[in-house]
Amino acid sequence: MKKVAVIGAGTMGNGIAHVFAMNNFQVNLCDVSDTALEKALETIDKNLWRMVAKEKISEDDQKDTMGNITTYTNLEEAVEDVDLVVEAASENVNVKLKIFEALEKHTKPECILASNTSSISITKIAGATQRPDKVIGMHFMNPVPLMKLVEVIKGYGTSDETTQKVTALSKELSKIPVEVNDYPGFVANRILMPMINEAIYTLYEGVAGVEEIDSVMKLGMAHPMGPLQLADFIGLDVCKSILDVLYTGFGNQKYASCPLLNNMVLAGKLGRKTGEGFYTYEKGRKELIVSDSFL
Repeated sequence: MKKVAVIGAGTMGNGIAHVFAMNNFQVNLCDVSDTALEKALETIDKNLWRMVAKEKISEDDQKDTMGNITTYTNLEEAVEDVDLVVEAASENVNVKLKIFEALEKHTKPECILASNTSSISITKIAGATQRPDKVIGMHFMNPVPLMKLVEVIKGYGTSDETTQKVTALSKELSKIPVEVNDYPGFVANRILMPMINEAIYTLYEGVAGVEEIDSVMKLGMAHPMGPLQLADFIGLDVCKSILDVLYTGFGNQKYASCPLLNNMVLAGKLGRKTGEGFYTYEKGRKELIVSDSFL
């Protein structure tokens, strides 16, 4: 597999495209918005030049990586001859089902269809296709160029062959694949999101302030980022969506999102991407740029 399509040019999509392109894959990056595609290329370019400045890659590597990426606004054209599709659209089940219905029609039969979903059932997504054996979860962590983990999620119908191919592919990207089964939230978010939600409840109930809560977790538990700062980084709307999936999937009140989180999402205070969440952020720095410490 050397030709890949990435659907969605947001934070996760451009990071996934970056990693594939840097490992000599031909990448078709697809989004409905030309503006999103332009921003994605700008972000990838900035991150690569930071790596050049740190002498992690050469200028030729930077040029080759950017040359490996072609952008599309037409999904049919983007996926017609690829070996793998990685869907990285918004964490909305209806959006994902529509994309996979289209992928079923416009990709070659042997193409593997992967989703970067952080919580939605791979089995449900596979139901939008006629090839559940070739549908799998490939959950990268944010920021993709830095984080080593890829959760490889087997749906009910995912074949062993597909799982083995995606596991091997993840290793080609210098990632560490971990195979998990298809239950709400998988492993990462089943554990992470209740912790973030509890941190929000701790703030909501007046136990401590934002910086105090994050300081306790950073200094006491050696977390590199406090849970409230991490929630801002992920996006508060994304956190709420994942908690909703967990609550629906398990029917357990412990997964119900905190009223404070609900109100912040309704108010449009979604974290880093909107400039305000539990913290405020400098204007013009909302897109993900991997910091020097990451590289």
